[in-house]
Amino acid sequence: MYIKSLSVSELNGYLKKVMDNDFILNNIRVKGEVSNLKYHSSGHIYFSLKDENSKINCVMFKTYALMLNTPLKEGMKVEAAGKISVYIKDGSYQLYCSEVNDIGLGELYVKFNQLKERLGKEGLFDEEVKKALPPYRFKIGVITSPTGAAIKDIINVSKRRNPYVEIVIYPALVQGNGSVESLIKGIDFFNKKKDVDVIIIARGGGSIEELWSFNEEKLAYAIYNCSIPVISGVGHESDFTICDMVADRRAATPSQAAEIAVELYDELINFINISKEELTRYILDRVNSESNALEIYKRTLENYNPINFIVHKYEEIDGYALRLHHIIESHIQGKVQELSGYKNLLDAYNPLNVLNKGYTVVYQDNTVVKSAKDFVNSKNTLLKFYDGSVEGKFNVDKKEISNA
Repeated sequence: MYIKSLSVSELNGYLKKVMDNDFILNNIRVKGEVSNLKYHSSGHIYFSLKDENSKINCVMFKTYALMLNTPLKEGMKVEAAGKISVYIKDGSYQLYCSEVNDIGLGELYVKFNQLKERLGKEGLFDEEVKKALPPYRFKIGVITSPTGAAIKDIINVSKRRNPYVEIVIYPALVQGNGSVESLIKGIDFFNKKKDVDVIIIARGGGSIEELWSFNEEKLAYAIYNCSIPVISGVGHESDFTICDMVADRRAATPSQAAEIAVELYDELINFINISKEELTRYILDRVNSESNALEIYKRTLENYNPINFIVHKYEEIDGYALRLHHIIESHIQGKVQELSGYKNLLDAYNPLNVLNKGYTVVYQDNTVVKSAKDFVNSKNTLLKFYDGSVEGKFNVDKKEISNA
């Protein structure tokens, strides 16, 4: 037997009535770990409670939220009291909490803090080991799910900022079994090829268990050892993972990761134009400076030109030659005067000058006969006159010459 057909709204309304009239569901207390926590601007709190196998969506309206003794935190282990009901609009059921009590941190949250502390001590989060982004980034590697919202946001933001940027996508699992290995393979792929300027590792928001792949130690070391700068854009602004801490730059969302990775095209062109103008001015200034320096070197070379030196030396040599000529001329004149003196002296003592006065020189055997006593008759005799000589044998009467 079939009852009449129900509309979807009627079905959801019926389920709501059933649940609202169930004593247990209207007075229930549930233990679990807080996940996917969101504080709404209205004052309402939205979160999930989960254990190892299941989760349930929860809401705590502002009236009850104001009475909380301890603010809710991601990973907190709590006991929530309230009622289970159906939200007719989308047919989902959830726990409407009137009271939430802290009973300790959840296992995943404890594990997260322990790994964070250990890796921090090992220096994986230190600022001095983080790699700087290259000044110009034209090719971006993206590791994420090829079907998720994150890749769409990254592509849209990147192309809006720079339509010429190249995006290389490595499709990876971002949660569940094999996701950690898939993310690590993506890092190794880009690290080996070395043909991208920066790597973005990203996924949308989720609960701590949905984002847990980004809290694994193996992935942290893969990012740390990567030679290419890595930008982490995991989850929403309130989500924080080990991947965010070890990455070279952390972005609150995948869209912000794209904003960090991709420079604005207009700003890049403006920078290029400014750099071009600065370079032109620098070149002109440098050319002028070098030209002035060259002119100075030219004048210096002209001043120290060997030709000028040789010309000066020629002038100096001419001066020496003139001085030497004067010295020689003066010396010759002195010698001429000295020779003239000797000539006058010789003239004064020249026997020929005596012969001019009527005297004669008598030679016998080529010897001057100085005395009548020395003259030998009939011996070959040479008589020397001023204008010539006579040779023959003579006999003379020797007489004494008186001194009177």
